[in-house]
Amino acid sequence: MHIILNGDTHEVEREWSIAELLVSLDLANKPVVVELDGRALTRKELSSSAMAQGSRVEIVVLSAGG
Repeated sequence: MHIILNGDTHEVEREWSIAELLVSLDLANKPVVVELDGRALTRKELSSSAMAQGSRVEIVVLSAGG
């Protein structure tokens, strides 16, 4: 199955939840903001939000510095 991840085509094995995608990208324990098909998700929605063929996912990793 193909999705669009941060503007690039990305292949996943099946209809994963966003939480599963974050695990596969080693981002599960990092502070992130996720948008699925133009809608920002809360942390609670990550497990219940499933991707479908052609879903558009944007992930921004937050970092602090100075």
